[in-house]
Amino acid sequence: MQKIITFLWFNDQAEEATNFYVSLFKNSKVNSINRMGKDGPVFSTSFELEGQTFYGLNGGPTYTFTPAISLFVNCYSQEEVDTLWEKLCKGGKESRCGWLTDKFGLSWQIIPSRLGELLNDKDPAVSHKAMQAMLQMGKIVIKDLE
Repeated sequence: MQKIITFLWFNDQAEEATNFYVSLFKNSKVNSINRMGKDGPVFSTSFELEGQTFYGLNGGPTYTFTPAISLFVNCYSQEEVDTLWEKLCKGGKESRCGWLTDKFGLSWQIIPSRLGELLNDKDPAVSHKAMQAMLQMGKIVIKDLE
């Protein structure tokens, strides 16, 4: 059992967000859609993305997401970066340095693992060059980092 679970507060889009997020990642599934009464509105959801459990709550408009919290996705190829970036940005908003906000207002960091390798390179010139390149990007492009 996962000890710490991310809990996401939505106005009234928990079911839509759950289904959308699950559609983006291969190793994902909806665990539950909980309704108020047999045919009532969705109250909460539970889902897994790449083995991590998340809860969604339709809590109303009291709280909204901010970029102070984001979901970091470690991508292993440019194709994965491109696919997630395109799908998550649709209806959302692109930002800088691999960050974006999806159509539900949730912030994501779509980051190729190669960026971490370059930023942690033993040669300070390599890490500096990678950092300077990243700071100029919205979506991270691996070949432009190198």
